[in-house]
Amino acid sequence: MRVLWFVLGVGGLVAGDAAQLARWLRVLQREHYEPVAPLRFWYRWTRPWGPSTPSGRPSLALVGWVLFVAAWAWSLAIGRPWLAVASSVVYGVACPWGLTPRGRTGALRWTRRLRTVAIVAVAISAAVVLVGTLVGQALYAGALVVVVTPLTVALAAQAMAPWEARLAQGFVDQAAARLRRVAPTVVAITGSYGKTSTKNHLADLLRHDGVVATPKSFNNRAGLSRAINENLADGTRVFVAEMGTYGPGEIRDLCQWCPPAVAVITAIGPVHLERMKTLDVIEAAKFEITANASTVVVNVDDERLARWPDRLGGRVRRAGSTSLEADVRVAELEGRWHVWVDGADVGQMEPVLGVQPTNVACALAAALEVGLTTGDLTARLAAIGPVANRTAVTTAASGVVVIDDTFNANPASARASLDVLSALAVPGRRVVVTPGLIELGAEQGARNEELARDVHQRGVELVVVARTNLAALTRGYGSAVRRFRVRDEAVAWVRASLRAGDAVLYLNDLPDQYP
Repeated sequence: MRVLWFVLGVGGLVAGDAAQLARWLRVLQREHYEPVAPLRFWYRWTRPWGPSTPSGRPSLALVGWVLFVAAWAWSLAIGRPWLAVASSVVYGVACPWGLTPRGRTGALRWTRRLRTVAIVAVAISAAVVLVGTLVGQALYAGALVVVVTPLTVALAAQAMAPWEARLAQGFVDQAAARLRRVAPTVVAITGSYGKTSTKNHLADLLRHDGVVATPKSFNNRAGLSRAINENLADGTRVFVAEMGTYGPGEIRDLCQWCPPAVAVITAIGPVHLERMKTLDVIEAAKFEITANASTVVVNVDDERLARWPDRLGGRVRRAGSTSLEADVRVAELEGRWHVWVDGADVGQMEPVLGVQPTNVACALAAALEVGLTTGDLTARLAAIGPVANRTAVTTAASGVVVIDDTFNANPASARASLDVLSALAVPGRRVVVTPGLIELGAEQGARNEELARDVHQRGVELVVVARTNLAALTRGYGSAVRRFRVRDEAVAWVRASLRAGDAVLYLNDLPDQYP
């Protein structure tokens, strides 16, 4: 009988560890193999107190932790491992509740890199069990391995990071060689927000001039080198490279092998504030793009960027919408967008719902720097259109107007999207569906409260998805907020509840590694 219980215990621990590995490997993959990611998300999911409970009271996680610790303490006190094993098996299979091994928004993809990390993680776990076996505590060691899987995955990812960097360098070297051979004019675009839209607007303006732009949000070392290796063909005249960063030094490294002739900076704001801690650090990280650029285009509507021209000297082209200091300005006048270049009104265009005139101005300024004339700009203004998942406005078959701002919403884009929702000529209900804003560090709670208050003051209904920002959004909006566990449930409610003449704004969309 003891052998049977031992076999059952070992089998349960293997199942629990496998479920935990699947969960945290998926988190690691979704977070671009950042070693600390499993630990950061483990804390988000399992902390007993946190911003996700609307009442501010301890969450169910506290009850779970009390029971788990009690089981282990009793098991150790009586010298029998079965209670510890049983609690670890339950934890491994079921916890964190809601973070499933398979996932809803992105399945685990067994790439070569993921398999490597998984093998190293299993090796670390096996070493712990071996040590436990040598001291006569194999079951306790196995039970412990299940619980510390996020740490094991983090250690495995960290151990493999230097090797992965060496492998990636080969693709970077290939991309750098291709850039030198094709020799396009490189326009690099960064900013806390607006960089993807500005990149797409510039590509629209240059679509007949041999332009290649990085696809989607390919803006890191791996994405940029892949875009060059797969898309940069002979005859390309302009390469538009979006450059993102999670911290100082990353953009500097990108510019060393993909040096821009023209650098564009769209905005400085509290995006990735959780990682970079202060706006000053964010600004310094973005400033790296200017080091060797012949010309720098800056959005002088932005308070911080408005100070850059004095730091950069004569290499600056100012762009904006509200600032009269802008060399290239796009602003509304009598219901149309007018374009001014060096003080002269050179063209007009119909306003495009969801498109920000400041981003258009930055794109126009960059287009002038790569050779377009003001006459070219005037003829091509109609080519500028909305960007997918960035305040794109459509009408569903049901007649409901849908605003899609689901990609990386931030405080500024949220306000702009709410302005679009408020400006729609619809007679019916207006609804915002959102999980709130993330990666805002210590400001996240206050920023989400502010967002919810803004929604309430506009007379718009608020639907909150998931619990990451539920408490802050509820505090800001009030008890009338609707809550859904996952986005699919919220979408089903929208389809069942809204009719022709209503409008819905989908603001941000968190992947399911967030609670």
